Amino acid sequence: MAQVRVARRLPEPAVRLLERAGHDVQVLADERPPDRAALLAGVAGADAIVTLLSDRVDGELLDAAGPGLRIVANYAVGLDNVDLEACRARGVRVAHTPGVLTEETADMTWALALAVARRVVEGHRLAASGRWTGWAPMQLLGTSLHGRTFGVVGLGRIGRAAARRARGFGMRVAYAGRSRNEEAERETDARPLAFEELLAEADVLSLHCPSTPSTRHLIDADALARMKPGAILVNTARGDVVDEQALVDALAEERLGGAGLDVFEREPRIHPRLAAFSNVVLAPHLGSATVRARSEMARMVAEAVVEVLEGREVAHLAA
Repeated sequence: MAQVRVARRLPEPAVRLLERAGHDVQVLADERPPDRAALLAGVAGADAIVTLLSDRVDGELLDAAGPGLRIVANYAVGLDNVDLEACRARGVRVAHTPGVLTEETADMTWALALAVARRVVEGHRLAASGRWTGWAPMQLLGTSLHGRTFGVVGLGRIGRAAARRARGFGMRVAYAGRSRNEEAERETDARPLAFEELLAEADVLSLHCPSTPSTRHLIDADALARMKPGAILVNTARGDVVDEQALVDALAEERLGGAGLDVFEREPRIHPRLAAFSNVVLAPHLGSATVRARSEMARMVAEAVVEVLEGREVAHLAA
């Protein structure tokens, strides 16, 4: 019987699938992530660990588990929290959940873009306040997106799905990335631009790039100054792609039309001034938060654990 440790309670069918495979499963925490000491103690003797983005998977954690550890299954598309080299050095396989969040995160991108452009949250607050006095011709005038330019930074799976939706809203699509994606260009009629050109042209700038040393603070004070006046910034990628202090300064100077943010630089901490802007919509990392996506992620990590422990191949291994 293998020892499987799950860092936090996950949607079904994760634990049920692991238990049916005959493994001893312990869930280390409920809704909040375990603190570091509890995580290190909890994984001792584990054959498999299921982690989340909030759990730092490094040499310390791997050594705390011990030499019997065979797999870390990360309940996430990204691997920002995993030291892949440390895992390889110890012969530990790493699985994740690529492809499962694409449509949900693209939907969230558009939920934020439309909420900012059409001032939905402000409208909700007014309607729910009891102070609304009725329709008025100058009330909460927003921004029309039809015929404008939707700029994508990173035309991968999610960026491409967001671009498809932009075409449905009658927007032009442009993008910047490390390389050309000609297939996506044909599907979405997207124009490749240099990053600086995209900043100047996009009416909505949507971030879909990974978190890497080269993308940290990609949207900094200089990039924000280059953005089209009145443009909307949307981030459903990774929080550290945006310099939050620089964003606050740009918003305070009224250079942007607004921002929709689902991820944050020091998550779960959020720059305290962001919530003060009426043209900013904040969401608590909801990009994958549908029953379908979260359940599929749970199934994928559980199956990866079972397959590695039984000596079978796993399609979505990162290391």
